[in-house]
Amino acid sequence: MRVVALVAGLLFCLGAVVDAFQTIILPRRPTGRFRITRLFYIATWVPWAAVARRIRNRKLREMAYSTYGPGSLLFLLMLWALLLVSGFGLLLFALGTPFADAMAAGSELGRLRTDLYVSGTTLFTLGLGDVVPRSLAARALIVCESGTGLGFVALVIGYVPVLYGAFSRREVSVALLDARAGSPPTSIELLRRHSFPGGQEALVVLLIEWERWSAELLESHVSYPILCYYRSQHDNQSWLSALTAVLDSCALLISVVPGVASRQAQLTFAMARHALVDLGHVFQLEKQEAKWRAHEGADRLPPANFELLCGEMKQMGMRLCGDPEAPARLHALRALYEPHAHALADYLGLSLPRWVPEPRAKDQWKTVEAVRSQAASVLKDSVVSDQSEAIRLHSEERH
Repeated sequence: MRVVALVAGLLFCLGAVVDAFQTIILPRRPTGRFRITRLFYIATWVPWAAVARRIRNRKLREMAYSTYGPGSLLFLLMLWALLLVSGFGLLLFALGTPFADAMAAGSELGRLRTDLYVSGTTLFTLGLGDVVPRSLAARALIVCESGTGLGFVALVIGYVPVLYGAFSRREVSVALLDARAGSPPTSIELLRRHSFPGGQEALVVLLIEWERWSAELLESHVSYPILCYYRSQHDNQSWLSALTAVLDSCALLISVVPGVASRQAQLTFAMARHALVDLGHVFQLEKQEAKWRAHEGADRLPPANFELLCGEMKQMGMRLCGDPEAPARLHALRALYEPHAHALADYLGLSLPRWVPEPRAKDQWKTVEAVRSQAASVLKDSVVSDQSEAIRLHSEERH
């Protein structure tokens, strides 16, 4: 019995320590199918997502999805603590419960309760002193556990701010895209809102920002995959829809609109696609990606929407429909990233943006644009009136 407790205790302690090290400290994606964190998220996310998908009310469904990320973080920390307490408790039990305990029972179950109690008070550094160790091995083990407890608390204190700092940096760019590409964002809206004189240069700056954003997303979310479960504050925004809309825009600029922004679009496309592919590997979504690659799902750009896309781009002076090779190039580029985006969207319960935006009653950019257009119209009328008055006065002076 003690040999079994010794082996189980060592496995629990080493498993929790190694898993916490890989999840928190290791700056690269951990490997292994039987890691504690990976098994925890498989065991909890799959049933949670299945229940959330059955909720018909959209707001309640999004609320259910959004609570999983922070909640899973707390439960993961509790799981590590439980494994450490159980592991050290089993090690103490393997030593024969070498304690002087006034409340100890004579049975093995009673001794195990004492060992778990000592382990819990030691890991969380309570130091009550009501149970006294009576062997050098027990004292050494308690010192090791108290040091592990201090390190565990320090890791938790440092881990949570890192997560929320990365989450905040991610969401700033997602929120900024609202005014530049609509909400939810679409590629056509992004290009339309940059169709003003000098808009190509502004678009290049935006694509540079999103190239860096994609690199930061890759580094932070591969190291801390839990961030993928954190949802945006608004239901019509998400990091995946924003990233996909930027990829759509880059695909259009590469295949359709050779110009100032096309070169930067290639760089941003490569970085953004890299982030999508690697995140799919983190969650091992290769089978789902293969299904989408085999066209076993809905097409984001069906023929009817493609005609609408052509009409929208003609109004902006783009030649998608004039070049017979452009649709083929666009389709080839879409095949490079859409299967990965679809697989992540299905797994995380997120929605991908449309190619052609739906008419929305509320749009902050359109509201501001209407006010600006009205002001420009008033200013133009005022300038015309001033010019007419100046001409009239000049005519009177000549006569």
